[in-house]
Formats: sequence, structure tokens, C-alpha cells
Amino acid sequence: MNAGVEGFSDFAGKVAQAAGRPTTFLLCLLVIIAWAVTGPIFGFSDTWQLIINTGTTIVTFLMVFLIQNTQNRDGAAIQAKLDELIRTRAAQNTFIGIENLTPDELSEIRNACEARAHAAMAADRAEAHANRRARQAADRATDV
Repeated sequence: MNAGVEGFSDFAGKVAQAAGRPTTFLLCLLVIIAWAVTGPIFGFSDTWQLIINTGTTIVTFLMVFLIQNTQNRDGAAIQAKLDELIRTRAAQNTFIGIENLTPDELSEIRNACEARAHAAMAADRAEAHANRRARQAADRATDV
């Protein structure tokens, strides 16, 4: 079963990569132009319209799953990299794995992080103000 999953992942990765190339876009554009040019030949019939509608629907439907598979793997890889950076730096290891929390739990963590960031900015401003005052006092003391 795992070989099937790996095979699908490889296939999905290759399709997603090919779908993002300019040549693929041009090929699709040529198909649409060819379809539009044949409109007068087929009298803009319902069958003529159904061909493009069915074709694009099928391609879109299948591409959603292929691209989602690729996005899931990319997201997991990025998350693993971020977790490793957090683990090896002075950041809080408690953030590792938070992508699995509920939206409410994530919101609580985000609010706490924002509060810490605001407090740190306020502390930085207070420190800068104190340093300015100390420099001014030192300047006044040396001028006398």
C-alpha cells in the first residue's frame, strides 16, 4: 500500500510541476483557441460546447487532488523545517506541533504571542527613552 502512496505522490509532484510551466499554459491556450475556431464549423452546437465544458471539468477535478497532494507534502516539509529551527534555537519548543491544535487553541497562542510582542516593543521603547534621558543627564553633568 505504501508503494502506491509513494507512486501517487511522485506522479502528483510531476504533474503539479508540469502544470506550472509556461509550455503547459501555451498548450492549453492552443486547445482553447482550436476549440473556439471550430465553433463556426460545428455551428456552435450544444455538443461543441459540451466538449470543452466536460474536458475542462474533468481536468480541473483531477488537478485539485494532485495539487492538494503536493501542497500537503510541501506544507508538512515546511512545518518540519520550522520545527527543527524552533528546536535548535532559543525559541519555545512548545510551538512544535501546534498546527494540529484547534482554531480556538491556535487563536489563544497567537493572542499570547501578540501580547508578548507588544510588551517587548513597549519595553524597548521604555529602554530607549531611559537611555536618552541618561545621555541627556550625562551631557548636562559634563557641561557644568
